[in-house]
Amino acid sequence: MRATIVLLAAAAALIPVSFVAARPQATPPVAPSIADQFTYTRVMVPMHDGAKMETVIIAPKGATAKLPILFQRTPYGVPAALPPQMPASWKPLIADGYIFVFQSMRGRFGSDGTFTLSTSVKTSPNEATDAYDSIDWLVKNVPNNNGKVGMWGVSYPGFAAAVSLAKPHPALKAVSPQAAWIDYWQSDDLHRNGALRLSYATEWVYSLQNDKTQNKELSLDGLTDAYDWYLKMGSVENIDKDVFKGSVPLFQSLLDHPNHDSFYTDQNWQKALGKTTVPTLNVAGFWDQEDPWGSWQIYAQQKKNDPDHLAQIVSGPWRHGGWQSKADFLGPIPLGTESGTEFQTQIQAPFFAYWLHGKGPRPDFTARMFQSGSNVWKSYATWPPAGAKPTDLYLHDDGSLSFTAPAAGEGCRDYVSDPANPVPFRMRPMSRTYATPDWRSWESDDQRFVDHRPDVLSYTSEPLDHDVTVTGEIAAKLMASTSGTDSDFVVKLIEVLPADFVDTSATNWAIGEYARTLNGYQWPIAMDVRRGRFLASDTNPQPLAPNKVIAWDVPLRDHDHVFKKGHRIMVQIQSTWFPVIDRNPQSFVPNIMRAKPSDFVKATQRVCSGSKIVLPLMG
Repeated sequence: MRATIVLLAAAAALIPVSFVAARPQATPPVAPSIADQFTYTRVMVPMHDGAKMETVIIAPKGATAKLPILFQRTPYGVPAALPPQMPASWKPLIADGYIFVFQSMRGRFGSDGTFTLSTSVKTSPNEATDAYDSIDWLVKNVPNNNGKVGMWGVSYPGFAAAVSLAKPHPALKAVSPQAAWIDYWQSDDLHRNGALRLSYATEWVYSLQNDKTQNKELSLDGLTDAYDWYLKMGSVENIDKDVFKGSVPLFQSLLDHPNHDSFYTDQNWQKALGKTTVPTLNVAGFWDQEDPWGSWQIYAQQKKNDPDHLAQIVSGPWRHGGWQSKADFLGPIPLGTESGTEFQTQIQAPFFAYWLHGKGPRPDFTARMFQSGSNVWKSYATWPPAGAKPTDLYLHDDGSLSFTAPAAGEGCRDYVSDPANPVPFRMRPMSRTYATPDWRSWESDDQRFVDHRPDVLSYTSEPLDHDVTVTGEIAAKLMASTSGTDSDFVVKLIEVLPADFVDTSATNWAIGEYARTLNGYQWPIAMDVRRGRFLASDTNPQPLAPNKVIAWDVPLRDHDHVFKKGHRIMVQIQSTWFPVIDRNPQSFVPNIMRAKPSDFVKATQRVCSGSKIVLPLMG
């Protein structure tokens, strides 16, 4: 969950550089340096309990009018100095004029206290009160401010912006929570519907709690493949016992709280939201590999009591924080335009300009989506749109996929799931989470690397004879069984690009280039996992009856996508997704994370007639 905005020290890497042949010409004027344009001030801001927070203020020089403050709180560290250049994504904000303020959250880097990663607002101090206290100090002490503050940020800074809404300061006039979250057990960083996000939870929480003064990477003992390291560790509790040795408190709490108990529900700060009084630009990515869910829930909660129409939602075909880049590609998939740049210039900057400067027209949309497939911006009066019709796409026992209901007598398909040989979630060898760029785009990776494994079922439609537009919530409804007493089912909804998607008539191929074409590419549109023990209750898990076919509901979240004419729709089903999801032992135990080696068993999985994907089709 690395913030993509606050790391100003690396900002130069965000600025494109080109090289041209030199030729004699007049000496151009020297562009002003960042130091000529901005001042840098480091202060310690006091909280009501006496703790002080490390805070950096970057203010433009020579402002002729008082300026609003754009405030970001982060656990990843504040700039140690002015950067060589400002991030390209800031250009429209700088043009409007803001005082930029960054703060290390309580217990991180130079700030006092202990960093717990708690999202609770039930006791004070908390992240909401720290935001309130900080804003109160800033408007009273930062020179040349106009008394208006906006909060923003991606990922953890996105949560820090969002939670300020639970106790908004009167000077807080606009908030943009981007990739924020509300409940660690559900469908963001640490779990997916109660299934532990093993590799991410391990490495992210370690980086935040092992050492206060740095974002420390976890070593994998010299192994080149993270898949091998996590498999070697065995039970999840061994990571704490043998590696962390008690140095990562939140990881210990995950081990102690496998179910959706009060440890998680008491931290759901969203419950404190009442009437929406602060204009809010919620932002999410349909392919966000870290926090795809929370921003939608914040928006939905705000809309329950939003008489002044202050809550908005924006999403698009973006990885985690991808909207703060050009976003002209999603992995290798071309989007036809710089959707991220358009977000920054046409949505984000005008939002803050109106509410903090009083410039321009009021942003008047409710939901704005960059629709994948068609690659165009769409605006909706409500989300989900009223015109979307739930339509069943059926899985057939011959491996086909169609909108025709199964015939009487259709049966099941089966496979054997082996926890000792789990299906990898991305191509091997796989790096640690943050060691390479691979983590950023894995949710859009070509799925052909697993579709011929015997423990992965694939269902494929005929080529579509027209565009199929899905806008709203997608869900899988499986009729399935396991020979074990517990199990997972992973469902992937995929668009298969045609074999002639790009021209391959060229004869001068570079080594490996042909394999990287998009012909036949299996592009994941929606993917998620459901853990059997939680089908009946997320607080009181129950064993499954062996070999009994039951209904499995697998939420696949909100999307806005066009499956194109001539392309195929595919569904893949499997029971392991390693190591992004911890292995289900497939025998029921009180706590999967403390399962013993003998608990892990092979199981025969069956997917039967009546299984379907429910698509919200637009007419």
